[in-house]
Amino acid sequence: MGTPEHTTAGDTAGRGSGLVAGLGRACHPGPVVAVTTLAAALAVITGRGPGGCFLVWAAVLAGQLSVGWCNDAFDARRDNAAGRRGKPVVDGSIGAGQVWAAAYAALALCVPLSLLCGLAAGAVHLAAVGAAWAYNLRLKATCWSWAPYALGFAALPAFVTLGLPGRPWPAWWVLAAGALLGVGAHLGDVLPDIRGDLVTGVRGWPQRLGPDRARLLLPVPLVIASALLALGPAGPPGRREVTALALVLLVAVTGTVLGRRRERLAFATAVVVAAVDVGLLLGGTGMGPG
Repeated sequence: MGTPEHTTAGDTAGRGSGLVAGLGRACHPGPVVAVTTLAAALAVITGRGPGGCFLVWAAVLAGQLSVGWCNDAFDARRDNAAGRRGKPVVDGSIGAGQVWAAAYAALALCVPLSLLCGLAAGAVHLAAVGAAWAYNLRLKATCWSWAPYALGFAALPAFVTLGLPGRPWPAWWVLAAGALLGVGAHLGDVLPDIRGDLVTGVRGWPQRLGPDRARLLLPVPLVIASALLALGPAGPPGRREVTALALVLLVAVTGTVLGRRRERLAFATAVVVAAVDVGLLLGGTGMGPG
């Protein structure tokens, strides 16, 4: 008589742990960790206190979770048709409705957290999150698929600085570099999946370019962003900036050449360039009045 009780309790615990694990995989944990860590680092270098840094981190975390869950829930049918295993909704480890519920809950939490960082800052962050949702729901399959990425990456430093006393904007070259990094991130993220996307009817900007042209274009916005971050601050560039630019050019050319046979290698080199750019951003002087 005790067996059913024991089984039910075990199933409940299993379902609970399975739900948490499924949501963890469905949120796109890599980008979530990367973007929230960058936001927290930007908050620290601009002189925010512990409370302000936590609010920035929490707001960006909630926004990124909502975007990641929205993406997986909305794309579930397309991913299933394309046979993309490894997605929790496609694998059946979690339902699309549960992921939608998590996405809406995270979005609802993102609103007050963003506005607590300041009205102007909150408005910028919520506009970026809204653009990311628009990408998931519509813009991904249009020639404007790059725009939410450009807006989102440019908005991140602005979100941090607009919450400071005096509400300063970052320097113009920081905003421009952020937008270019976003365009590069879009190209790199989509590049390995372009052929599969075309089969399922997704025709965003990179898909319209095709894999070869997208691969050749990928390093261009990233290298220009690197140049802006290295040369944008007043005065001549130092040894660190010159070294970073040389490294970026070397890695970008390598990825373009070798990526002809292995598209994921082109994506990996783009990640390296983006990491160098983040280092330049964190070590630069543009996170203040432009």
